[in-house]
Order: sequence, then structure tokens, then C-alpha cells
Amino acid sequence: MSLEPVPAGHLAAIVTSLEMRARPRPAPLPASPFRLVRWQAPTNEGYRSLFRRIGAPWLWFSRLVLSDAALAAIITDPAVQIFAVVDRQGIEVGLLELDFRIAGECELGFFGLIPELAGKGHGGWLMAHALALGWRQGVERMWVHTCTLDHPGALGFYRKAGFVPFARAIEIFADPRLAGILPRDAAPQIPLFEDA
Repeated sequence: MSLEPVPAGHLAAIVTSLEMRARPRPAPLPASPFRLVRWQAPTNEGYRSLFRRIGAPWLWFSRLVLSDAALAAIITDPAVQIFAVVDRQGIEVGLLELDFRIAGECELGFFGLIPELAGKGHGGWLMAHALALGWRQGVERMWVHTCTLDHPGALGFYRKAGFVPFARAIEIFADPRLAGILPRDAAPQIPLFEDA
């Protein structure tokens, strides 16, 4: 057993990558009060706003630190399909991002609902859509990654959907709350370590 030092102001997470190598048997979509809408041309500002609303409790920050040009290059790429989950009032409450930039693969790039909807069964509906949209002609593999900072049920949820773990790694990164990328009170379940 070994302990790896984590510098002051940094966090460590275990990242698990999971894959699915065969299209699952189609199942009827569960009922939902929400709609999934293709986001054809999201603005950087609109995308980041929804990304932050969904991911701040889990310290999602990767898309918040990209330059405008780098973010736009991803979210406007024709091989990246972005969908918004919208409620009856048309308010965006979830995000599904499918990345087909590698031939024969679909990465479930981002998948989430706002915190108020967590644990209410809506994730199953969104996953059914993700699998139906991701397994298209020519796709031989879908994959996703999650980490120990994500929702406590995320890993089990992906496994239940049929994804199988294939790799794990430790990621160490500067705490985005200390850098001002996310509010200091984001993810209160994860302690702030400013000093060693």
C-alpha cells in the first residue's frame, strides 16, 4: 500500500473509465415530464451556465477553464452532439453530450441533471436516450468516465446501464474553488485544503 502526497490547494480523485462493446437490447423509453432537445448551436455562455448548474456540486470545471475558442471548437464540432433536457416551461435542467470524434466510438462526454432532480429516477430516462442516440451505425464502443468526486451513485448507475469498468487512474488537480472557477461553497462535501 502506498500514500501519494497531494499538494496544498489540490484535490485527488480516482477516475474510473467504463465501456460498452455491444449495443444493448432496445427498451421502451421511460415516461418523463422532460424533453430532450438537440442543442444545435449553443453559445459558450449558455453552455457554461448549464454546465455549471449541473456540475458545481461535483466540481465539474473542465469546460469552465477552456478559452472561448477552445470551447467553441468542441461544442460546434459536427461530430459532437449536445442535447439539453428541458422542463415543461422550457428551462434547461440537464445535459447530454455525445462525442463521435473518434471513428467507431461514442464517448458519453457529459451526462447530468441539475442537483434538484438527482435521485428521482430521471437519470434512467436520460440514459435510455443516451444509449439510443449513441449506438448508431458504425459505433462499436460507447464509453464514459466518472470519478470519486461525482455523485456517490454515479459508478453504480453506469454499471447498471451496462457499462463495464476497464481502467482506473488517480487525477490530481488544483481545486477550482480556490482558483475562483467555482464558488468556494460549491461541493461542501469535499473539504477545502488550502494548507498542507
